[in-house]
Parts: sequence; C-alpha cells; structure tokens
Amino acid sequence: MRMYHLLIALGIFTLDQITKAMVEANVHLSETRTVIPGLLHLTHVKNRGAAFGIFADAPSQGKLMLVVFLSVVALGVVVTLLWRNQPGAKRTGLGLALILGGAVGNLFDRLVHGSVVDFAEFYVRNYHFPAFNVADSAICVGVCLIFLLSLKNERLPANPVQPPA
Repeated sequence: MRMYHLLIALGIFTLDQITKAMVEANVHLSETRTVIPGLLHLTHVKNRGAAFGIFADAPSQGKLMLVVFLSVVALGVVVTLLWRNQPGAKRTGLGLALILGGAVGNLFDRLVHGSVVDFAEFYVRNYHFPAFNVADSAICVGVCLIFLLSLKNERLPANPVQPPA
C-alpha cells in the first residue's frame, strides 16, 4: 500500500507542477482570464506567504524560512503517519497521500522559486475565494477526507507497538 500512496503523492506533485508551468507560460503575472463567468477565473498570482496568501505582505526577511520550516515539520508528520498507516485504513492513506503530494509541490516551489504560483479563483455571488492551485486542492481534499473518516472511526495510526495477543 505504501507504494500506491507514494504514487498518488507523486501524481499530485506532477500534476501540480505541470499546471503551474502552464499558467506561467500562458498567463501573464496578475492577468485574469474568465473561464466560467461569475464562477471561475484563472489569475496568475505569486504567493510569497503561507496558505491562501496568509503572511504574504509580512515584511520579515525570515518569513520564507519560517514557512519552509513549518512545511518541513508538517511533511515529517504526514510521512510518519503514512508510514505507520495500517493496510486496512486505505482511505486514511489516500488522504495522507493527497496531503503529501500537495505539500511537497508547494514546498518545492518555495525552495526553488521563493514563491508559489496560484491561479484558480472561484466566485459565488459576492464571495471571492482566494486564488489556489492543484497542491492546495489536494491538501484540502486530503484533510477533509481524514476529518470525515475520523467521524467514522477510521483512525490515524496512534501507537506503532501492538499489544500482546
């Protein structure tokens, strides 16, 4: 199962990098293109902050280092949980794999480019959802899946030591 989950994470990372490259090649920075009027726009944005642009305008030089550090810590937690995941908890593994692929995609961009390309903007009436990318979507879907599974008692691995039989 671990190989299956790593392949999912690699697929998310690859799709994320391809879509970001396509946006950078075809949409000028800050340009907006309407895909579905009143619902979906493509807008090329460079996110130098954390999720959804949090801390993007913070003046601190150490901001990138802090965001990278927190990303590495979160990745360590996700990899540990995925490694300890029980073979029967396939959906939990799927959620962790989605989070892993998305987190690696955004961390890669921060390390290589100093920012993350966001491009999908959704509108619902007067509500505007901040621009995001495939990695962000995978992380959100993975977190929601794990949350829903926790309500159904498909647990994350707690203790790798099994009690004696």
